[in-house]
Amino acid sequence: MSIVVAKFGGTSVADYTAMSRCADIIIANPNTRIVVVSASSGVTNLLVELTQAQLDDERRQQLLKQIASIQYQILDQLGRPAEVAAHLDGVLSRIAMLSESLSRERCKATMDELLAQGEQCSAALFAAVLREKGEAASAFDVRQVMRTDSHFGRAEPQIEQVAALCAAHLAPLLAEQRIVTQGFIGADAQGATTTLGRGGSDYSAALLAEALKASAVEIWTDVAGIYTTDPRLAPNAQPIAEISFNEAAEMATFGAKVLHPATILPAVRQKIQVFVGSSKEPERGGTWIRHQVSDEPIYRAVAVRRDQTLLNLHSLQMLHAQGFLAETFATLARHKISVDLITTSEVNVSLTLDKTGSDSAGNNLLSEALLQELSQHCRVRVEDNLALVAIVGNKIASTPGVCRRVFEVLEPHNVRMICQGASPHNLCVLVAESEAAQVVRSLHENLFEGAR
Repeated sequence: MSIVVAKFGGTSVADYTAMSRCADIIIANPNTRIVVVSASSGVTNLLVELTQAQLDDERRQQLLKQIASIQYQILDQLGRPAEVAAHLDGVLSRIAMLSESLSRERCKATMDELLAQGEQCSAALFAAVLREKGEAASAFDVRQVMRTDSHFGRAEPQIEQVAALCAAHLAPLLAEQRIVTQGFIGADAQGATTTLGRGGSDYSAALLAEALKASAVEIWTDVAGIYTTDPRLAPNAQPIAEISFNEAAEMATFGAKVLHPATILPAVRQKIQVFVGSSKEPERGGTWIRHQVSDEPIYRAVAVRRDQTLLNLHSLQMLHAQGFLAETFATLARHKISVDLITTSEVNVSLTLDKTGSDSAGNNLLSEALLQELSQHCRVRVEDNLALVAIVGNKIASTPGVCRRVFEVLEPHNVRMICQGASPHNLCVLVAESEAAQVVRSLHENLFEGAR
C-alpha cells in the first residue's frame, strides 16, 4: 500500500469549518492514511503563556477559559459526542493541573507536558470530524512511537527506535482506518512527554513518513506552496511548482516559514517527495519538493529570517594560535547551540545564532551561563535586531556576475556579514531588521522581476 502522510497546521485546524475542509482533502486521496495535526490556531501561544512564572491566578483562569472556548466550539458543532467530550474534559483538567504545578515549581518536563495538550485536543476533534463524514478514523497518541531523548523543549528523535515502534504499533492500523495523530510531541525512554521545539509538527510528519516508508508527505498550510519570496514583502512573488531537496533545505533554513527546516532531513534520507499546499485553496495546487527536478535556475528564491543575533568574539589568543575555535565550538555544543554562519579574522570570530531556534516555551538559547563561559577566554559582544537575507538557487558560487548583481542592490544598506561559498545554493547577508523588507523587495525586483 502506498502511504501518504498529511500534516495540517494550526490555521488548518482552527475551527470546525477549517477541519471539515481539511477532512475533504484527506477523503479525496485513499492513500492518505496518516494525518498529523498541530494545535488549533492560537492554542499553543495560550499554553506558552500558562507556563510563565509570573502568571497570576486571574490571568490563569482567563487563559484556561480561552483554550476551552476554542475546543468546545468545535465540539459543539460536532454534536458533542460523549467519548470526545470526555477526552476534552480530561485534557482541559490536565492543563489546569499542570499550570498550577508550574506556579509552585519550575520544571521543564512539566512545561513540555503542558505544551503538548493542544495537539491532544485537535487530534481527537479531527478524528471525530472524519468519522462524521463516514470515514473509519481514530486518534492515536504519537507518544507511543515518537521516541526522543530527554532534552525537554527541543527533544531529538531517536530515528531507529521510532521506525521500530511505528512498525509494531502504527503500521498494522493503517489498512482498516485513517489515523490522526499529534505533531510536535514525543516521549522519552521513561515515558515523559517531550516536545520537538516550535514548528516541530512538520518534522513529526516527515519522521513518521520515513519510519513507514511513505511515498509522500503533504504539508497543508495557509499558503498555496512556496514562492520566490514572501508575497507580503514583494507583491510580484511567483509560486514555484517544483524545487529540489537542496533548494528547499536552504529556503527552510533561511526563513521560508511554510516549511520547518528539519522537515527536509527525513525526506532526503528516504527520497520521499514533499508537497506544500493551501488547505483553504487546494485547487490552486502547490509546490513539490523532489530529489531531482527538471529545472535548476541560478536564482530560485529570496528568503529572510528575522530576529537574528550576531555574536562577536575577540581574543588575541587567536593570533597565530591553535585551539581557540575548538574551545569556542565546544562551549556552544555544551549549551546545545548550533551556529548558522561564521566569519573570522586574525583576532575576531563572528557567529550568527538563530533566535527562532528557541525551545518550545520560547526561551532564548543565548543564556547568561553561556555568555559567562565564553567571556572566560574572549571578549563577547552581542548584536540583536538583525535579519538574515539569503539568495537561494543553484551554482551560485561558480556563476560569474552573481555577486555584482547582489551587491549593486545592497549598496545603500549597511551589511553586517556576508557568507558565500560554503554552499553552491546560497549567498547570505546580515542586515538591520528595519531594512530587511526593503532589501528583500529590491533583490526580488533585480533577480526575478527584471528577468521577466
